[in-house]
Amino acid sequence: MATFLGKEGAVYLGNEADQVLEVRDFSLESSSETVNTTVMGDTFMTHSATQKSWTASVNCYYDSGNTSGQLAMDEGAEVRVNLYPEGKTTGLTYYYGTVIITSVSRSASFDGLVEISFSGQGTGTLAEGTAA
Repeated sequence: MATFLGKEGAVYLGNEADQVLEVRDFSLESSSETVNTTVMGDTFMTHSATQKSWTASVNCYYDSGNTSGQLAMDEGAEVRVNLYPEGKTTGLTYYYGTVIITSVSRSASFDGLVEISFSGQGTGTLAEGTAA
């Protein structure tokens, strides 16, 4: 079983041309709705899968110079995200799709770095690819 270090991960926008810099972590969640298919006489409830959905979030140290990365993920923007949990090395798996940025959160404290976080709702398919 292969294991990977989180520090190898990367986030890109568009057609992998624009890197989101200063990424601390990201998450990707996919889910499926279900419908109850139980009928009279069944002892146990049964269900069938229906539509799938997905969300993504990215947490970064704020970089005001990352105009084609961080600053391209404004509330309401529709962007293609490419999430590389294993790193952007040839042959490794990554996930991609279009998200609508639903929220942007900024925070700062006197004893830390300024941070910015992005959350997005997937619109359409979440695909799995292999880094070239």
